[in-house]
Amino acid sequence: MSASIQIGKIMGIPIRLHITFLLILPVFAYYFSANSSPFGFNDVDIAALRYALSTSAALLLFTCVLLHELGHSYVAKKYGTKIQSITLFLFGGVSAMEEIPRNPKVEFKMALAGPGVSFIIGSILIIFYEVFKTSTLYTGYLRLLWLVGYINFVLFVFNLIPAFPMDGGRVLRAWLAGRMSYIKATRAAASIGKMFAIFMGIFGIFTPGGLWFILIAFFIYIGASEEEKATEVNVVLEGVKVKNIMSRNVTTVTPEMSVEELVDFMFRFKHMGYPVVEDTGVKGIVTFSDVQKVPKEERKNVKVSQIMTKNVIALTEEDDAVSVLKIMTVNNIGRVIVTNDNKMIGIVSRTDLLRSVQLLE
Repeated sequence: MSASIQIGKIMGIPIRLHITFLLILPVFAYYFSANSSPFGFNDVDIAALRYALSTSAALLLFTCVLLHELGHSYVAKKYGTKIQSITLFLFGGVSAMEEIPRNPKVEFKMALAGPGVSFIIGSILIIFYEVFKTSTLYTGYLRLLWLVGYINFVLFVFNLIPAFPMDGGRVLRAWLAGRMSYIKATRAAASIGKMFAIFMGIFGIFTPGGLWFILIAFFIYIGASEEEKATEVNVVLEGVKVKNIMSRNVTTVTPEMSVEELVDFMFRFKHMGYPVVEDTGVKGIVTFSDVQKVPKEERKNVKVSQIMTKNVIALTEEDDAVSVLKIMTVNNIGRVIVTNDNKMIGIVSRTDLLRSVQLLE
């Protein structure tokens, strides 16, 4: 089962809710209902209204996080970067981009767009609060305006901390990239992000109720490490062609083979996925994940053609190796077929890609 569900599209971008978001939303609603002014509504006498205001605050909080991510996405799309999706999860939102722009000026604008949206939302809500706080408008509604506005200012400040993978870390990398190589700028920004995460984690350990600080620190450290590694891989693969990293001796299976025979085949050749070929034409790809979906007692009667993935993603040998990495990441697949005149001439697996990166490094 997928860990996230799509709830719609904005600007053509799929908006998804991660399962962790669905779990944390009631927690935030409860937090707001259990705390008194100005950070909650515990002092509201009517229980139904108290929970309505608390739930509204939680929903508005994550709506603002979504708008924050849309700010990034709008600028990215403006400069030609494709956005795969925006996912709301436990610690906020993530825009899945096909590629982070290498142009420091573009990345600088894109990184600032999200915090800029948060700052504008916070300013508008606080101004509304200041204008209407002496009116007859119900104080609970006014407090809701103030609370969401205040949280947006917190998002603005927190995201501008110069530590990867937060927006401030990207601003820092963009600034450094104008003065040194892109990969050195990434390493410097990632190192700062890791140090910040370590200090935050230590602070959380010695602070009562510091579990959230520890979790956020873990998220920042992992994010900084992954960003650093992904950038290094992209830089290492620049200029490398698919023909330089692909495997030409491809082991294939036929669509008429039974799943039971396929399992024996996998044990013999030790690969987790195979092109399905008939009459020199590629009909699909079958992987160990496909096999796992078939109960053991039924494998003798089920053919490979019934479980294989028919939508085959292929590249040519003259394509850039970086394209393989993008395709594998975006489509969450472990291998890509290489063709020439619609005939398979090789295959690139995730193992081929990682081995090539290690050798090139």
